[in-house]
Amino acid sequence: MKTSARNYFEGAVLCINHGAVNDEVEIVLDSSNTRMTAIITSNSTKSLGLEPGKKVIALIKAQWVILVDGLDGIRYSARNQLPGTVVSVKKGVVNAEVNMRLDGGESMTIGVIESSLNSMGIEAGMRLVAMVKASHVILGVKQ
Repeated sequence: MKTSARNYFEGAVLCINHGAVNDEVEIVLDSSNTRMTAIITSNSTKSLGLEPGKKVIALIKAQWVILVDGLDGIRYSARNQLPGTVVSVKKGVVNAEVNMRLDGGESMTIGVIESSLNSMGIEAGMRLVAMVKASHVILGVKQ
């Protein structure tokens, strides 16, 4: 499968909290015990045949990830808060690409505006938290 989303994770559904319109789907990644939450429509849950134990693919576009330099006692609404270490930074004119190794061992690519990269002083070896809203996690299943 080819996709423009830079972040591709394989896992399994852990549990589903059904809502009237949207469902909250918690998955655990195959490569670690890292958990992610996705908010998808109830219709999508049904059409994908999601149930606990079902294998899924989670896609996250690099531009949908927010980097935070420590949580500093602040609580955020972003459901997915994934700590890790910056592996590399590729600077551009307007945007930069940050590659992180999450604490669970997964790789994540993050698109960062160059001015934010500079103001945060992001560089290899730095510890950061990658935050992703649950509504920005796209789930898919293999047929």
